[in-house]
Amino acid sequence: MFLLYFLLWVIFNGNFTLEIAVFGVIIAAAVFAFTCKFADYSIEKEKLLFKNFFRILRYIAVLVIEIVKANFAVVHLILTQEEEIEPALVTFRADLKTAAGRTALANAITLTPGTITVLLEDDVYTVHCLDESLAEGMNESVFVKMMEEIEKGGH
Repeated sequence: MFLLYFLLWVIFNGNFTLEIAVFGVIIAAAVFAFTCKFADYSIEKEKLLFKNFFRILRYIAVLVIEIVKANFAVVHLILTQEEEIEPALVTFRADLKTAAGRTALANAITLTPGTITVLLEDDVYTVHCLDESLAEGMNESVFVKMMEEIEKGGH
């Protein structure tokens, strides 16, 4: 987060000099300290983020691919009226340890077309699916497995 604050400082200044760099380090440190104090952030979480950086990038790439695939599935479902669309409400449990991991999974489900996370209580998800076919294997999805891998990678 400190590096992000520093990078934003440099970008907003438009050029890079020694004076801008020194003030940038001071201001980034102050904003980082503020973030740690009031936003429940810490240097340990920063280290964990760097440790999982490539796993998180892979998760984002898979999320984008799944969004594109789900878009095609929903368009196909709507345009081919062979069968009647049968919405479904699915409840499943995911064994994720952190609130951030559970929230990221809920957001990934909601970002994927045809599914919306309706409720998240502890580790129980309630998801509305546009069709029953989209509900299959929800608790064993690639998102659940990758988020478990990210959480395990940090410990």
